[in-house]
Amino acid sequence: MENEYTAPPMVFPGQGGPEHAYGVAYDLLCRRAPDEALRLLEPALEAEPDNTGLRILRVWAWLIRAQLGRAEAELRELAAQSPSDAWVQHALGRALERQGRPAEALPHLKLAAVMSEDYDHQAAVLRVERALAHWAGKDT
Repeated sequence: MENEYTAPPMVFPGQGGPEHAYGVAYDLLCRRAPDEALRLLEPALEAEPDNTGLRILRVWAWLIRAQLGRAEAELRELAAQSPSDAWVQHALGRALERQGRPAEALPHLKLAAVMSEDYDHQAAVLRVERALAHWAGKDT
């Protein structure tokens, strides 16, 4: 008896449910295509407004587009809902840092670094601490 294989169905942007939007949007964001990802994410979030995964991808798109205020607001909500999410804490710290608010960013970056032990998270803490020390030295 011969095995017969069939290819999985193709899913194109705009087709399928939120789970399909997540996969395609993730791929687009990895390719640095935030506008295209947002076009998929917005309808999916209308269908599932509390879907944390979709909300995180939307934040990622906003961070790429430097829509830092929008990203910060969403990240604050996500951090309140799940304070132990290291990615959310790190992203909130980075959004604050990129807005020129390193003192506000540092606690979030430190928390992410402790939770994840990720090198990039630890490097962000050092970068912000050095920036704060530099600016403190200029005040004297």
